[in-house]
Amino acid sequence: MNPDFLIGCNGRGAQASSIENPVSLDEASIDEQFRLVKETGVFDYFDRIPLRDSYDEYKSAVEKYKLPIHTASWFYRLGDEDDEKLISDNLKIASEIGADMHNMMIFTHHAKGHIVTDQELIDCYLRTYDEGMALGVEPLFELHVNMWSEDFRRVTPIAQAIQNKGIPFSYCLDYSHVNFKINNPEEQEVLDIRGDVEAGNLILDPFEKGNLCDEWLELGIVRWLQVRPAVPNGPKNIWSKAEPGKPVAGMPELKEGDDPVVGRGIMYPFTKPEPGEWHSPWFAYLLEPTKEVVRKVLAYHKNDPDKRLKYITTEMINLPDYGHNAKYSLIGQNAAVAQFVRDTWADINKP
Repeated sequence: MNPDFLIGCNGRGAQASSIENPVSLDEASIDEQFRLVKETGVFDYFDRIPLRDSYDEYKSAVEKYKLPIHTASWFYRLGDEDDEKLISDNLKIASEIGADMHNMMIFTHHAKGHIVTDQELIDCYLRTYDEGMALGVEPLFELHVNMWSEDFRRVTPIAQAIQNKGIPFSYCLDYSHVNFKINNPEEQEVLDIRGDVEAGNLILDPFEKGNLCDEWLELGIVRWLQVRPAVPNGPKNIWSKAEPGKPVAGMPELKEGDDPVVGRGIMYPFTKPEPGEWHSPWFAYLLEPTKEVVRKVLAYHKNDPDKRLKYITTEMINLPDYGHNAKYSLIGQNAAVAQFVRDTWADINKP
């Protein structure tokens, strides 16, 4: 059965990294990123939003490599006037480059300092839905750390509130942000979910009955699956460290006297690294929660009469909480994830 979804690669994962050239925050040229993704032979498209000053380079690469852009993401802070204008501009950019989905990561805190309220999120979604759909660009909210949805308990009520207004709620499911919190009390303390996890009121493990993955699939909200391998209580990225006076992009800027901070452990190699390519022991069985989410989403999709799932992207990227300074091939890891998705879909559709 031919898939009725497309598989893309996040542009932040397009690095031919190695022991000699570790994963870097300094990225390859846009042309090189497209070339690397195209040459894997396993991707249908390139996932990234062009900035205005690089739009022409993206357009040229799309045409040169016959690798379209269908999806685009950015992060926003509600109440920030510049960010709210940026939403409108990014919807236009997405439309111009040919993307028909824009994934919105909304920070946990409002510009005024409070945690964004349900009503503020609902209003943002409805406003952006009207604006985006007029341009042929469907907005989504994403499951992501540092964003409102890191409190997983908020997702279903907000989705249902929007659905109750007669508007489809579209969700970008990146379950790595759940999987790495399994058996991880430190991470469960963020936004105070630990009590509900320990009481059995919030089920993170995709193998357990009543888990969040099943809950969200049954709501019919998953339009875009992002696949990033992450494991229960996985190792932090000790190779990416911010220290006072030595800032690292994507990490908090520390004041003199602050303790150093290393990257959160939200990414785990999908294939076994060679000696020296990664900082921690590697065990294949730890990847089962990641693989189970893929299996669940694809099985649900096969039987979904509405075929809500439209895109899948691989998300092994270069930022500090993820792959920064790793010494394996980042593009190779992404290609392995994409091949797993294709193989899983083929298995699900065997007679």
